Amino acid sequence: MKFTDGYWQIREGYEIQNPADIRDIKQNGDSMTVYAATKVIETKGDTLNGTLLKATFSSPIPDVIRVQLNHHKGQVKKNPEFELYTEETDVQIAIDEGVAELTSGQLSVKVNRQEGWNIDFNFAGKRMTGSGWRAPAYIKDTNKTAYFREQLDLGVGEYIYGLGERFTPFVKNGQIVDMWNEDGGTSSEQSYKNIPFYLSNKGYGVFVNHPEKVSYEIASENVSRVQFSVEGESLDYFIIGGANPKEVLNNYTKLTGKPALPPAWTFGLWLTTSFTTDYDEATVNHFIDGMAERDIPLSVFHFDCFWMKEYQWCDFEWDKDMFPDPEGMLRRLKDKGLKICAWINPYIAEKSHLFDEGMEQGYLVKTADGSVWQWDKWQAGMALVDFTNPDAVKWYQGKLKTLIGQGVDSFKTDFGERIPTDVVYYDGSDPVKMHNYYTFLYNKAVFEVLEENLGKGEAALFARSATVGGQQFPVHWGGDCSASYESMAETVRGGLSLGLSGFGFWSHDISGFEMTAAPDVYKRWVQFGLLSSHSRLHGSTSYRVPWLFGDEAVDVVREFTKLKCRLMPYLFNSAVESTVKGLPMMRAMMLEYPEDPTCAPLDTQYMFGDSILVAPIFNKEGDVKYYLPEGTWTNYLTGSVLEGGRWYSENHDFMTLPMMVRSNTILAVGQQDNKTDYDFADGVSLHLFQLADGATAQAEVVNLQAEKELEVAATRSGSVIEVTTSGVGKAWSVVLRGIHEVGSVEGGQVGASADGVVITPVAGAASLKISLA
Repeated sequence: MKFTDGYWQIREGYEIQNPADIRDIKQNGDSMTVYAATKVIETKGDTLNGTLLKATFSSPIPDVIRVQLNHHKGQVKKNPEFELYTEETDVQIAIDEGVAELTSGQLSVKVNRQEGWNIDFNFAGKRMTGSGWRAPAYIKDTNKTAYFREQLDLGVGEYIYGLGERFTPFVKNGQIVDMWNEDGGTSSEQSYKNIPFYLSNKGYGVFVNHPEKVSYEIASENVSRVQFSVEGESLDYFIIGGANPKEVLNNYTKLTGKPALPPAWTFGLWLTTSFTTDYDEATVNHFIDGMAERDIPLSVFHFDCFWMKEYQWCDFEWDKDMFPDPEGMLRRLKDKGLKICAWINPYIAEKSHLFDEGMEQGYLVKTADGSVWQWDKWQAGMALVDFTNPDAVKWYQGKLKTLIGQGVDSFKTDFGERIPTDVVYYDGSDPVKMHNYYTFLYNKAVFEVLEENLGKGEAALFARSATVGGQQFPVHWGGDCSASYESMAETVRGGLSLGLSGFGFWSHDISGFEMTAAPDVYKRWVQFGLLSSHSRLHGSTSYRVPWLFGDEAVDVVREFTKLKCRLMPYLFNSAVESTVKGLPMMRAMMLEYPEDPTCAPLDTQYMFGDSILVAPIFNKEGDVKYYLPEGTWTNYLTGSVLEGGRWYSENHDFMTLPMMVRSNTILAVGQQDNKTDYDFADGVSLHLFQLADGATAQAEVVNLQAEKELEVAATRSGSVIEVTTSGVGKAWSVVLRGIHEVGSVEGGQVGASADGVVITPVAGAASLKISLA
């Protein structure tokens, strides 16, 4: 939202007041408050009939500083508010005549008292950003509506990322971004997942603590600043520090919540009925049996909307015309080793038998006159479940509990974006704030009922909408994309942006939701989809089973599904890291290589975990151009070895793509290629890539409960590599990638493979000593 007309003028219709003269600074326990007049005070009379703005600085956790700006603090406080996880923090405050400073960990805020308004935020003694002349402002328009804004400095070469799942350009500089959840697809500026947190490549983040609309001008109104504004008498934001972008994400998710760990079965291939297609149990079995006949491992089968009867979404009852024996059907499907996901949304259509029940009990959101709020978009006469009512939550969860009892393992929590603002909530929540926040309550209710009934560590959603804190209820997917290379690329951008907003796990509709992909688009998207944290074949008006796209499509789906199964020891360990550190599994290059300026804007390639670089291919011809950071890289699929610090142009068929493993990596590869939930440590193959002289590579393998089972380290000195392990006594082996001959081995036996020498330790051995030829 713009308030100025160029750099000097104010837009017509606005009155802007900026802090101009610091009059006092007070310490109150672990916080300090700065009082600033909006004009220079020269006489005592100047203090009359004027505005005094306040800025309170505090720290909820180490390396995070909270800034609360306000004009009139007597406003009624309205819910909802984001759930924050704070802790007792050692805060140092020093105030003298020239400077006031508050320090938390390595992060400090420095108030220069003699310079009008000049605030610096420093980490480890280095300035990251600041708030200077005419940056904060209290604003009123001609209708006397109040706004508060802040402008933080943007340095030369500084890039801004995040702000949720955004399909616009990856680097947000120059963009206007409003935090307002919308069902806008992946080809627009709108977003299903608006997260008022941005990450700078200079090593800090900014979280604006407002569930309502936050309007950003990112080097768009003032090109050397990032501006954010909200309606009202106050503005609340956090500066989040860290030694690098990874630490910033760790601190942000400490404050707003870490992602839960999805169960290992969720990482396998999901297949759906698609949206408006015709299907019954016979159709479902045809798909599932067809995958098995073609040796394509399938983990989850998803029933989309029409598992319920039309006009009755949601009544949570199977359409008996299509599924006369749902309990028996689910039992038969689960006997085939499948998990089951069912589509739901938070809306109750008028034709649903639950509408009258919800209306009578007061479980539906109301209008000001006490009527049930309704409209005809999506479902005729639909109402909205009021998740601010604890009894409504239990009522809704009770319907889901019945489905869980029938055999449903997961729910696709669709929608939750088109939330009205002219309504009344049970607990009196502000409907404007609830517009974005509603999704948090919705997904939390569903996640909790899964956790309560299936056990902690077994809950998983497939959610579309989100706000701050929603990362605690994985998995999220990218919404309605189209079957084109352009939409595939925008999908990648959306996932990278969401990953830089605190979300660890993310998926998308392989080959696009809208339309039906050409076979080449399908195959290229399959490669990308099965090298994402979660992988689902889904569409709108047509099925997505691979044989409908040709025999080669079957081969591609089989090959990359099995590849993902084999990679699960590495991937599941990366997933655990996501839950501990708040890092995405699918990582923008700038997150893994923040010091490499070439990586800063890259949005058509990514790191899958910390060791594998993936460059999807976005054309029929198979041409790809990608960048490798410094180091030696090995293509996992082809074995080719390339030196980093430069760009490469290649051509690939549909069975390969740039899937590059960085040097000094031990990649744990599993023995099974037909499922994703198995004993990762048993028979694990430890692939060692380009270990440099004097370097040490390390890896861990965890079990399905995220408990560490195996630790391994490899150290090279000259031509000798020593491998040591600790943990459970299960079979393991080492593969020296790209090395096909060794001089001698102590403690193991030497074998051969296409990838390189395979060394199997003798029974009971926990170490190997390898002399290279």
